[in-house]
Amino acid sequence: MDRLVNTVRPYAWGSTTAIPELLGVRPTGEPQAEMWMGAHPGAPSRVDRGAGSVALSEVIAADPEGELGADAVSLFGPRLPFLLKVLAAASPLSLQVHPDLAQAKEGFADEEERGVPADAPHRNYKDANHKPELICALTPFNGLCGFRDPNEAAGLLAALEVDSLKPYVDILHAHPESHALREVLTAVLTADPEAMAETVRTATAAAERLGAQDGPHAPAYTAYASIARHYPGDPGVIAAMLLNFVTLQPGEALYLGAGVPHAYLEGLGVEIMANSDNVLRCGLTPKHVDVPELLRVVRFESAAPAVLRPEADPSGEELYTTPIDEFRLSRHVLADGAAPRPLPAGGPQILLCASGEVSLRGADGALPLKRGESAFVPAGEEAALSGDGTVFRATVNA
Repeated sequence: MDRLVNTVRPYAWGSTTAIPELLGVRPTGEPQAEMWMGAHPGAPSRVDRGAGSVALSEVIAADPEGELGADAVSLFGPRLPFLLKVLAAASPLSLQVHPDLAQAKEGFADEEERGVPADAPHRNYKDANHKPELICALTPFNGLCGFRDPNEAAGLLAALEVDSLKPYVDILHAHPESHALREVLTAVLTADPEAMAETVRTATAAAERLGAQDGPHAPAYTAYASIARHYPGDPGVIAAMLLNFVTLQPGEALYLGAGVPHAYLEGLGVEIMANSDNVLRCGLTPKHVDVPELLRVVRFESAAPAVLRPEADPSGEELYTTPIDEFRLSRHVLADGAAPRPLPAGGPQILLCASGEVSLRGADGALPLKRGESAFVPAGEEAALSGDGTVFRATVNA
């Protein structure tokens, strides 16, 4: 087992304090958005097995079956199939959606055949993999997830009393669900930019007014107004009003499968995802928005956000159940003086201490982990947890 040295990504939307506080270090004053734990080529964690610091990706490449296990290599190839993150949002991320596996393979092959440069700003598919993900809140965490019922979305838009939104309200009331959502999202994202910017400005003022009132949708209107302050005039502000607003309490999670539009707004959480960079954006960003490809990927169906809560098994492990194979996220809430808790030794594991202090003990001794510290356990290596704290465990679900 190896202590991980991780990279923190300084994206502009990141909190300046949340990750430094988790790590117990002094803030730099710059945004600290994501801490990556894993073997992603963009920022692999580093380990030291006695010969100096080396990227975890290089360690895995040198002995894939030894590090990942034969089953994982057979299913996912010679690479760690998941990436674990601590995500700290101080302002809204882009509104986005991820393709399913078939769409990713087809889109990647098409762009490769057409010779679209890998770093081109209009490139949609960086790889041939899907990117399902799970976000688990460490603090109250606000986000947008999936389409509202069209009639409910129509009511929210109508209450703004903005004339240029009335055609969307009519469509949402008059059409079958999938057609209504598709038609309105298409209209919003293809509208004249100047006219849409004015609509957003007017809608923002109305959302601020409604957010200050005591109504059931006041928190959502306040969130939409906050989004608009960060992205003035962006059509994604109106697109966001079609989506469910949700607040996760610490320990609660959201699973985001293919085709589900979403955006993280504010809070600190543990995120796990399949190891992919495929993102199609719907707004709230200066980056490229490919509307035709987006419409091919989005699933135009409404559903209330399915908030996940961990389910404990007899061993004490609390699992966040998801329907995919690339990752499995669970947590262990440990009490001082309790017996060590053995960990299954099947696939590769990353352990993140989210609170307190714990000890990860293996055949070669113990590795202490304080809040914010993490470790990699290769496949087949037996280990056990003890101490007083909360540990998130990431591994494969196969």
